[in-house]
Amino acid sequence: MVLPLIAFISCVSPRDCSEIEEEASIYPDYSGVVLPPNISPLDFRIQNEGKKFVTTISGEKGGQIVSKGREVKLPLKEWKALLKANAGAGLTCTINVKKDGKWFTLKSFRSDVAMEPIDEFLTYRLLAPSYEFYTAFSIRQRNLSTGKDWEVYNNRMHYNPKEQQCMNCHQFQNYHTDNWQMHVRQVLGGTLIITGDDFKKVNLKTESTISAGVYPAWHPEERLIVYSVNRTRQFFHQKNIQKLEVHDPVSDLILYDIDSNEVSMVSADTLAFETFPTWSPDGKTLYYSSARQPEIALLPSDSIAVCFDKIHYDLMSRQFDLQTKSFGPEKLVFDAKSSEMSAMEPRVSPDGRYLLFSYGRYGTFHIWHRDSDLWVKDLQTGESKALESANSPDADSFHNWSSNGRWIVYTSRRDDGLFSRVYFSYFDKDGNAHKPVMLPMRNLSGRYDEVYSYNVPEFTVEPIRQSVKDLSKMISTDAVKAEFKR
Repeated sequence: MVLPLIAFISCVSPRDCSEIEEEASIYPDYSGVVLPPNISPLDFRIQNEGKKFVTTISGEKGGQIVSKGREVKLPLKEWKALLKANAGAGLTCTINVKKDGKWFTLKSFRSDVAMEPIDEFLTYRLLAPSYEFYTAFSIRQRNLSTGKDWEVYNNRMHYNPKEQQCMNCHQFQNYHTDNWQMHVRQVLGGTLIITGDDFKKVNLKTESTISAGVYPAWHPEERLIVYSVNRTRQFFHQKNIQKLEVHDPVSDLILYDIDSNEVSMVSADTLAFETFPTWSPDGKTLYYSSARQPEIALLPSDSIAVCFDKIHYDLMSRQFDLQTKSFGPEKLVFDAKSSEMSAMEPRVSPDGRYLLFSYGRYGTFHIWHRDSDLWVKDLQTGESKALESANSPDADSFHNWSSNGRWIVYTSRRDDGLFSRVYFSYFDKDGNAHKPVMLPMRNLSGRYDEVYSYNVPEFTVEPIRQSVKDLSKMISTDAVKAEFKR
């Protein structure tokens, strides 16, 4: 079926163009990627030299968009129609450029359109490049199908010049927004837990735990959350190109029962550092990262900071009994330490088959480590491998799955080595990741997108229901102190 022409601008491609071997250079780079069939328009800027430009995007199954100018801005309605018509097929982009009074055609490039959609909503934290001050933090949500982006909460709602507010670690139960949580630090500190139309702010620090909850893992079905508890420290390198180091001289795992308001211990090995918990989709297995290194764990905190690059985390698991709310013995899932490497942030695919994690030379906070790559372990075959097409020479981390298991979202510093931005990679049925797509830019000039870092991207299938004012009122309430269950 040949679809009618979809014309963004009423113009035709220049005649008598001479084909040249020059590659089309565009930003963001969408050449050779696999696109979600429901993604918002992927506007881009042409970086080749030239005075005039005409871009044609043609569908393998029909349909076409023509755009004039260096900045290619695609109309939503026409773009959605083009993607829908070519799901499971491809798009070809051809750029004609006029320079030195003549028209030339750059080498065309192709992108494929997947059959499987991406989850419609993405929640992420947006922050300015600061390390100690929190005057420009916000949690935002974007409709990935339309590109509409809005603020969920910002730390200016309760600004105090003497003591600032930091919010982080938003997480949702099983891709829905009925039940979700986020932490608030310093001013009005506590963990905000929303359950349906109800909420409470809780203080998870008890006399028997080393801190309040840090990294959360909400059980996929029950009102239970596993947290790591960490004494997180950061310090700066004078000469190391990676600039900043974050480490935990002490860390354990706890279970929080929302209904009983009780905290119980999951793992508190004094000779190990345990962190970044996550559940299997059936809720029967807990995965986490653990560095069991007695020679380091027994050192004072200041000494641990000196040997930060000698800490290596393995991936571990424990079986969970819902009836007794208890965990079984620890089991090794992926051995990184024997290779003097470190595996962090395990995330299980929705079908339970693949374990996605970041893999780097050492340490816990891979978002600052340039050698950090994404890996998967096939839990059926036991095979582990790097996702080479998704990785880059810079830090790739803070990853997660879409609800259908066909898309991975993560942050990467591949653009400039300074700021983390969001990417999506198609994960096919054979367990391979493809060249990723950058989160569509809001401003092609880069004034907005290029001076902020994006982190902790989380998919949901529906939007957050609460407004900024709603959340501000919830955060203004007193925190209820959790009880420790021995």
